[in-house]
Amino acid sequence: MNFKDINIKNKRATYDFAISETFTAGIVLTGTEIKSIRMGKASLVDTFCYVDRGEVWLKNMYIAEYSYGTYNNHAARRDRKLLLTRKEISRLEKNGKESGYTIVPLRLFINDRGLAKVVIGLARGKKEYDKRQSIREREDKRDMARMFEK
Repeated sequence: MNFKDINIKNKRATYDFAISETFTAGIVLTGTEIKSIRMGKASLVDTFCYVDRGEVWLKNMYIAEYSYGTYNNHAARRDRKLLLTRKEISRLEKNGKESGYTIVPLRLFINDRGLAKVVIGLARGKKEYDKRQSIREREDKRDMARMFEK
């Protein structure tokens, strides 16, 4: 598997949240963490971001321990710092404090230079009827695609 093919998505985020704005951020990782990500052993389930003292942190992201790691192996669910510009951080901090908004990671990928990046989104939680509406739209889109295939 080529490491450029790594594209780990948080499917639950688009179902539970309405995404209003997205940002692409770098992640501060250790050596064994990037090796595990390149092997595709990471998950964004139940992960969220928070702003603390002018820095954005990724909390509860799972990166499996590297199988060939020694005593220097990393903790699977430690907090990881995200790399954003000051302007983006202040925008996230301001909008994230509004009622109902949260910062969720949407996608983890490795760019052309071999660096791990995460796409985070400023999101507002959906109500139950919004979720039913998005399911209905997805099924309608699928039915339309089937009609045109025939």
